[in-house]
Amino acid sequence: MTSGIILLDKPAGLSSNAALQKTRRMLRADKAGHVGSLDPLATGMLPICLGEATKIAGDILAGRKLYRFTVALGSRTATGDTEGAVVETLPVPGFDVPRLELVLGQFHGRQAQIPPMYSALKRDGQPLYKLARAGIEVARAARDIDIFALTLRSHSASQLELEVLCSKGTYVRTLAEDIAKALGTCGHVQSLRRVYVEPFGAAQMETLESIAQAVEAGQPPALLPADAPLQHMPAVALDPKATDRILHGQSIATDTAIASGRVRLYDATAVFIGIGESDGAGSVRPKRLFNGAR
Repeated sequence: MTSGIILLDKPAGLSSNAALQKTRRMLRADKAGHVGSLDPLATGMLPICLGEATKIAGDILAGRKLYRFTVALGSRTATGDTEGAVVETLPVPGFDVPRLELVLGQFHGRQAQIPPMYSALKRDGQPLYKLARAGIEVARAARDIDIFALTLRSHSASQLELEVLCSKGTYVRTLAEDIAKALGTCGHVQSLRRVYVEPFGAAQMETLESIAQAVEAGQPPALLPADAPLQHMPAVALDPKATDRILHGQSIATDTAIASGRVRLYDATAVFIGIGESDGAGSVRPKRLFNGAR
């Protein structure tokens, strides 16, 4: 069974799920899941977990994301991007770089953000975007997000090009609208690219075309191993007896003390077999094991 992680450079005009299904079929994976949806308008890094690697998707989702985006000033759309109809227009007041930097500085740090109606969040089992398309708007609870960096790349009288490093759950479309509002006008996202998802900042991405070409040539692209995004966890090497106990759901004693928390588990041949939990007192129990691990 195909298992591992592929970093797809999602093209514009395709939903994250459509990109996932194309990738899964080409690589003949039984199970697959993408990490962190990108709007059809957006391009960039979409981690796709295949096979047993789907079990660590949540660890990737927790990572910070870097986006580059363009804000068109003076018009707001129903969707917050170019896919929606314009619902408001306002004049754009004059501004200079010091004024821009002052406004952008207001968005640094931890803050509450109200998710947009055009999102995949659900209300009573119904995605919000479906309600929005039916002309229904419901109250949404604000969610805590973190903006670690927000920088200006370029600007004109009616457009901003920005880069943001943010936590999971951040809606760049909402951020763009809020920035435009702080400048005394309205705005929407004109283009959006996810540069990377931590910890894959320097990793090479594949395109749907490069995957198809590789498969056709009989040399499918190499997948990142499932433990690639877990390197921040301590590693625990198991002898055959300890491996057998772990695979049967039993705790094992370790020779060295490991701080409490999650650990990576490897068998005697250095094969990654899953994630364990240390109690901080020399004992490790299995937490999430890979099927077929030996």
